Amino acid sequence: MSPIPLRQRRKEARPQELLDAALALFVEKGFVATRSEEVAARAGVSKGTLYLYYPSKEELLKAVIRQQLSSEIAAGALEAERYVGPTSTLLVDSLSRWWQRVFDSPASGVFKLVVTEVRGFPEIAEFYVKEVIEPGERLIGSIVQRGIDRGEFRPLDVNTVVHSLVLPMVMLCLHKHSLAGCPGMQKMHLDPHRFMRDHIELVLQGMEARPAAAAPRSAAKAKATAK
Repeated sequence: MSPIPLRQRRKEARPQELLDAALALFVEKGFVATRSEEVAARAGVSKGTLYLYYPSKEELLKAVIRQQLSSEIAAGALEAERYVGPTSTLLVDSLSRWWQRVFDSPASGVFKLVVTEVRGFPEIAEFYVKEVIEPGERLIGSIVQRGIDRGEFRPLDVNTVVHSLVLPMVMLCLHKHSLAGCPGMQKMHLDPHRFMRDHIELVLQGMEARPAAAAPRSAAKAKATAK
């Protein structure tokens, strides 16, 4: 098999290079403040080339969201469908892997963009809801419901459990791209990875099904037993 020409390899890699450049600049400068020509320049292409792949800055941000978050959720849903072990293990493994991949990568900056910028872009907000929030809630909710149906978890409100698990993850991503970068904040001694492991374990302990507590003995029976 003959090697792929360098020019063709560059062309195939270009969409990824544009998305990487866009995410870095959006997080660094903000979505509104970033100009399309800046994204093109960082990726080493012309503005016209950028528009060949992504006709607007909004479409570029949608592509970033789809690649960085939507694809992770879709992969997690496929893994959950094939899983046959205990639900608690599935939940811990799914969330932990997802959390580590997102938090330790530039993808963690997407949450900052969504929280701080999309209010002025309802189309992007709607896209984020459909591509990230709804499928993410369905995935985690289906895992929780699986545990309830199998008697592994107590019959709790699934939406409450989902938000209890996910919202701290989002907040830690926001912290990473805001307060954590400020001078002096390193003194907080917060280990995000350990915090999330402990948090998931804490929520799981509250979800676990427990045998019904034994009815309290009457005072008379207790006194007789004592004799």
